[in-house]
Amino acid sequence: MTETTALDTAHAAMQNAPDNDAARLRFFERLADCELFLMLSHEAKGENLSPELFELADGRFVLAFDREERLAQFAGNPAPYAALSGRVLAGMLAGQGIGLGLNLEVAPSSILIPSEALSWLQETLGHGPQEIEATLAEVTAPRGLPEVLLAALDTKLATATGLAAGAYLVGVSYRDGGQGHMLGFVDTVEGAEGALAKAASEALTFTGIEAGAMDVGFFAAKDPVAAKLAKVGVRFDLPQPEVRAFGPKAPGTDPDAPPKLK
Repeated sequence: MTETTALDTAHAAMQNAPDNDAARLRFFERLADCELFLMLSHEAKGENLSPELFELADGRFVLAFDREERLAQFAGNPAPYAALSGRVLAGMLAGQGIGLGLNLEVAPSSILIPSEALSWLQETLGHGPQEIEATLAEVTAPRGLPEVLLAALDTKLATATGLAAGAYLVGVSYRDGGQGHMLGFVDTVEGAEGALAKAASEALTFTGIEAGAMDVGFFAAKDPVAAKLAKVGVRFDLPQPEVRAFGPKAPGTDPDAPPKLK
């Protein structure tokens, strides 16, 4: 059975509700986050890419696929390609007058995305969060947040492998009188704060919720605030990198290296 990808699912939801802005936003979010395989005219040399350009009635397009197998199926024979994220590809094509042919003829998510839409996506992804300083007065359970935001955060944070031990969504009050919600990350990897803050911001943007509806904070596990987050917050688990043990293996534990008999 042919695999149904995240892009297939998001595309179907968008097609089934053409007037639903939220479904359209979710499709573009999946496009930005997923890995795409861009068809090239010849093998890449270093960072220089030469995408295969196709002249269609609607303009010029490059072709990309969300699975290597789909690219091979379209090409009919081995073809050079570059693997890159949708957000990187949108940044490359924005302003070039070149659109994107996605999964053409080989998947239910086959679609021509015009250059204007790619420019919009690149501009939208460029909207980053603003950094402010505020002192917490109270941490409470979150209330009144739409399920679509919780689902968006769960999906987005599933791509942040190893960047933090976990995250909690809570209600907060600040000493200056402000109130709202906060996504608190615990034991963040040094230098990953910006990426996590941007991921949270994009979850808001692509659900159509106004920016500023959620703050982001970073805490060490030993910080007393982290205990409060765990007690009242909605937890999001970030995938952790697989830990592989190195060193000599016990005899007989490796099927490719059976124990020697003396």
